[in-house]
Amino acid sequence: MPSSRRAKVLVVGSGGREHALCVALAASPQVGEIAFAGGENAGLEAMAERIPAEAVLDRAGAFDLVVIGPEAPLSEGLADRLRAAGLNVFGPSAAAAEVETSKAFTKAICEEAGIPTARFTVCDSEADALAALARMGAPLVVKADGLAAGKGVIIADTEAAAREAIGLCFSGTFGAAGARVVLEEKLEGPEVSLFALSDGNTVRALASARDYKRAFDGDHGPNTGGMGAISPAPGVSDAVLDEAMDTIVRPAIATLKARGIDYVGVLYAGLMLTAEGPKLIEFNARFGDPECQAILPRLTSDFYELCLATATGRLADAPLAFSPDSAVAVVVAAAGYPGPVARGEPIGGLAAIEAAGATVYHAGTRREGDEVLSNGGRVLAAVATGPDPRTKVYEALDHLDWPGGRLRTDIAS
Repeated sequence: MPSSRRAKVLVVGSGGREHALCVALAASPQVGEIAFAGGENAGLEAMAERIPAEAVLDRAGAFDLVVIGPEAPLSEGLADRLRAAGLNVFGPSAAAAEVETSKAFTKAICEEAGIPTARFTVCDSEADALAALARMGAPLVVKADGLAAGKGVIIADTEAAAREAIGLCFSGTFGAAGARVVLEEKLEGPEVSLFALSDGNTVRALASARDYKRAFDGDHGPNTGGMGAISPAPGVSDAVLDEAMDTIVRPAIATLKARGIDYVGVLYAGLMLTAEGPKLIEFNARFGDPECQAILPRLTSDFYELCLATATGRLADAPLAFSPDSAVAVVVAAAGYPGPVARGEPIGGLAAIEAAGATVYHAGTRREGDEVLSNGGRVLAAVATGPDPRTKVYEALDHLDWPGGRLRTDIAS
């Protein structure tokens, strides 16, 4: 007889993306218990057990599935160690995650696979980079090769700005991530994020999204981790997404496989829709944040079954369906973000936001008694779905009671 025991799932990470992952997993009738590994998060702690991040390897054996959210544990080989222990893991190996952890590696994969992307030069010294700048001219994009917490990409519209960006990288501003630099031509066109699932053999498109990186309305201000998102990406046809799957995503995963690297998990392709067709800007080896918060509320199939099928090589047979409705996520950040922020400010009105039809995903929050307090830069995201999700989410956010919070008013406009 089949067991009636419901599954136990561990999600690694404690941000807004991980709250969305946990909510989607908890919606599965197959899931009985959820735990998360990481720091404080008032929303996650209301629905899941929190275990210390350093206890993952000791505790993971009690779970039927481990879902790894952030890029850092992937780059450190957490998925490799858990798989070596015989566990089901949703998340790529350290070798596969190099598509995010090294931009030079991704460019090498693009060359090998014939993937359309920006012209580029990889530079191992400041002198090399300045010589390449003299050849390429401006505008161009200066990228620190490694992980730089979303801050290592600088768009330089003039040669002076490019020289300054190169100097920042090689001066140690981005730590070891800037020891090598990739200079790219600046592509023109609308951007779109395309997410796909791979179990190492089967590759399937998941969903598209568009995120909003600049801090202030009108796409002004400094780059951030993301101030909002809409899924699916508006104005992007299925034909364009199919082309991107065929010319970018599948060739990349096939090339990794030819190198002996099975990609297992979600692959995020940041695309520029140029006049010549979609071109790759970058790969990420995990769900984006806040794109994840806009994508998963649209999913109508069982997310646990989808993750488990991906982890166990059965993705081809897993149901995968989305609502045709759009979802809009609006991030509420602390006033100084992406710079220094105040913490410990009370946040009210969260129940009223949800009563108005939006879902609240917590990121930088903590609970103290009956109060939810701010505890980071990007603090929460409100998400609405339906025929007019933009109006719905902003009307719901009118109930937010947090004077220290700041949001963009033009997400998905």
